[in-house]
Amino acid sequence: MHLDPAAHLNLPWTTPARSIAERLAGELAHRIVSGETAPGTWLTEVDVAAGHGVSRTPVREALLTLQVWGLVALAPKKGAMVTVPTATERDELLAVRSMLETDVVRRLDAADAGSREELATRLRAILDRQRATVARPAEFAVLDYAFHAAIIHHEHSGVVAEISRLLGPRLIRLTHLAVASAAGRLDEFADEHTALLGAIEARDPAGFARLIEQHLARGHSGYEVAR
Repeated sequence: MHLDPAAHLNLPWTTPARSIAERLAGELAHRIVSGETAPGTWLTEVDVAAGHGVSRTPVREALLTLQVWGLVALAPKKGAMVTVPTATERDELLAVRSMLETDVVRRLDAADAGSREELATRLRAILDRQRATVARPAEFAVLDYAFHAAIIHHEHSGVVAEISRLLGPRLIRLTHLAVASAAGRLDEFADEHTALLGAIEARDPAGFARLIEQHLARGHSGYEVAR
């Protein structure tokens, strides 16, 4: 089964950019969520414009977009500072993700068997790719996020898609942080994903709810956040 991880991410920059500002916002966001641009870094219109060979107008628009995504905080006459994830933000974002995934799995009980198998097939393909990238954390992180996004968006809900586009940039940043902190033992993450898939296939939403809480607690306890 061919797998394009971006097809499962539902992130704002995984759709074709229609303007310079959108393309720029996507490029800057990717660097922030992957950790290439560190929290606390200042981005100025002048520097970003010079670095990308564009005028300051699309840069201004891109920085405004990054602020909407929660990745920067704008400061008058200074530019935009890359935000620092906080413990409260992490806990709230993960609670929303857990709720969305668990709700989908619960509703699978009332769905036909084909719907469950469709999701299971998609998750198996992602898991196979994950197993092959345990030595490449950056790739693994994208697939890790894709695994959870595939569950969240299984029902193609417009409301859920809207929530995900707004919160997704910060969630995938947390995923990159979790994966980076667990480098060398990413096979454990894949094992936990296998257990989650098993609960889906066994029609065990209660088991899935328990496993997802444990998975998120373990995976996101190994990196520092602001208090």
